[in-house]
Amino acid sequence: MDRNRMSLREGKVFLDGEMIMDLVNCEILFTPEVAESRAIGQKGKSRRWIGYDVTGSINEYRSTPWLKDAVKSYIDTGKTPKFTIVGMQDDPASDYGATYGKDVVTVEGVVLTGDIPLLQLDSEGEHVQSEIEFGAANVILK
Repeated sequence: MDRNRMSLREGKVFLDGEMIMDLVNCEILFTPEVAESRAIGQKGKSRRWIGYDVTGSINEYRSTPWLKDAVKSYIDTGKTPKFTIVGMQDDPASDYGATYGKDVVTVEGVVLTGDIPLLQLDSEGEHVQSEIEFGAANVILK
């Protein structure tokens, strides 16, 4: 059977409403917080979701100073910079896209959690890339 699988190349990511023009990849993960319990005589465990964590990463070619701006804002104000990221996977030529349309995931209260590159130099390097890890307070699925 011939399948038209969804391509990872088709989509867009927006950071506070601005499209990340030189995006290499983006991943948003939902990790459920699971409570386990077992009663006397119960062989297996019961499990249920009691919360969650949303994390992810963005890898981009540097095209704007948004990372330096975030660091500078924190240094100047002492307030944690928070962002909203909207990711859209849009491959209308895929079976999924033809049936369900585009996938849109919005994460709010995004806080950068990993190392933030302020300066990168390398005699063997060609382009400056920034790989950023984040955690988010909320996820909205459409």
